[in-house]
Amino acid sequence: MFARHLVLGAACGLVLAAGQGAFAQPAYPGQPIRMMVPFPPGGGTDIVTRLITEKMREDTSWTFVVDNKAGAGGNIGLDAVAKSSPDGYTLGMGQTANLAINPTLYPKMPYDAAKAFTPVAMVAGQPVVLVVTPASTFKTVADLVAAAKARPGMLTMASAGNGTVGHLTGMLFSRQAGIQVTHVPYKGAGPAATDLLGGQVDYYFATPQAVIPFVKAGKLRALAVSSARRLPVLPDVPTVAESGYKGFDTSDWKMIVAPAGTPAAVVQRLNAQVEKALSKAATIGQLQAEGSVPMPMTPQQAAAFLKSEQKRWGDLVRGGNVRID
Repeated sequence: MFARHLVLGAACGLVLAAGQGAFAQPAYPGQPIRMMVPFPPGGGTDIVTRLITEKMREDTSWTFVVDNKAGAGGNIGLDAVAKSSPDGYTLGMGQTANLAINPTLYPKMPYDAAKAFTPVAMVAGQPVVLVVTPASTFKTVADLVAAAKARPGMLTMASAGNGTVGHLTGMLFSRQAGIQVTHVPYKGAGPAATDLLGGQVDYYFATPQAVIPFVKAGKLRALAVSSARRLPVLPDVPTVAESGYKGFDTSDWKMIVAPAGTPAAVVQRLNAQVEKALSKAATIGQLQAEGSVPMPMTPQQAAAFLKSEQKRWGDLVRGGNVRID
């Protein structure tokens, strides 16, 4: 009898202890959340990150600390996320380059992009814009293609660098259009835009931020955007798909990721707040003004999207034998 009471007492003690332990668990988040931006302050990724975290803070009073850790095409910052504790207190703003292109582009990566992260939420997508100068004879995509076919290898295409979304989009376009052009990579969007404005190159697949001010001022002519739908900020500019290349759709997307193994409940709570932030008129307006569109997805949808994009861009890099600058 004594032994039986002893066993029952021990069992009750374990249940009580377990209950107290669960009760003692602090509600998430119980401390500031560090959001790693793998690029310098002031750039497009940094601006979008601060926009989203600010809108989340307004809704929840959570504290976010934005940490810029640039280098190696975004690999250094995301590596810090990959090696962090999977507790929901370190997140990273990944994008097409460091999650889908770099794993094939770079001969050696500090992390396995397919296994090191848990997708939390998609944020936004931003296409590239095909631009020429007002003096160009190309008024449409068809004009450009016709000229390229008439003079194989003679037209020059600028990009912000080897392996960038603009470069690979241009390469994909050349493949689908059946043209051969000469790629001229630059060290960034600014120098590429400068040489296009100066007539040093024929056309440029550019980020919207780099060229929209010039398009609005009449200093550049936009022939097409690479997304499946037209951009609200350039409503009169057709898509590449509308210009005769059905199904053409590329974008430089942004996705919040956490270290692999982050609890599903934490991921789901973060996702819900990101989607709420993306639904706000102020958020939508600011994203559209810079040439982006919101891309809300569940964590499961984001994971499937990432897997498909890694294959898609990886195949393109391998097929084009692309190397970093």
